[in-house]
Amino acid sequence: MVHCNNCSNDANAWISVLKEVAELFDASPKTDTLYERLFKKSLEGADDCGGVLVCNYMAGEELTKIHSGFPLVLRKIDRDFTLANFMKATLYSTMATLKMGMDLLKKEEIKITSLIAHGGLFKTPNVCQQYLAAACKVPVTCMETAGEGGAFGMALLAAFLLHPKDDLSAFLDQFIFKTASQRTVEPNPELVAGFNRYMKEYENLLRVEQTANSVFNDEQ
Repeated sequence: MVHCNNCSNDANAWISVLKEVAELFDASPKTDTLYERLFKKSLEGADDCGGVLVCNYMAGEELTKIHSGFPLVLRKIDRDFTLANFMKATLYSTMATLKMGMDLLKKEEIKITSLIAHGGLFKTPNVCQQYLAAACKVPVTCMETAGEGGAFGMALLAAFLLHPKDDLSAFLDQFIFKTASQRTVEPNPELVAGFNRYMKEYENLLRVEQTANSVFNDEQ
C-alpha cells in the first residue's frame, strides 16, 4: 500500500484564492462550476507543466522523509507561467508523491495492472483521471460515483458486512462493478512522457521543500 498525507488541500486553497479574484470583479461563480472550469483549463497546459512546479505539502510525508509541510510554487523565468500550466502543476502535485510510492512498489516487483479512482479530484470527468493514468502508467477507471470520495468507500464496506459469505473481491464484482456506470482511460504516451519530465524537476523541488522545513522549523 502507498499512503500519502497530501492530496487536494493545497489545490482547494488556490481555488479559493482564485474565487476571491473573481469576486473582485463582481463575479460569483458557483463552487462546482469554478472547479470544473479550472480543472478543464489545466488540459490546455504543457504536458510537463511548462516549467511550473508545485509542492502541495500542507503536512509531512513519510515517503519522502519530509516531516512538515510548506506549500511551494516554483517557476522557471524563461517558461510560460500561465493559468493552464499552473493548474496542471497543481493537479500533478496531488499525485506526485503517490507516483513515487507506486514506482517503489514496481521495484519490489508488485505488478499493478489497473486502478479504480475515487475522490473529489475525479468529480470533473476525464481530467485527473488522465493525469493519474499517466502518473502510474496503467488504465484508470472512474465510476459515476467517483466524486463521492471516502464516504462512498465506507458505505461499500458497510454493505459488504451484509454479505458474510462472500469475499470482498466477489462482492465488488457481483454487486458493485457489474451494474455501475464507469469509464476507463488508458495512459496517454505524451502525458506519460510529460509527467515523467515533471517528476524529475519535482524531485529536485523536494530538496527546496526540505530546506524550507529546516529554515522554518529552526525559527519556531
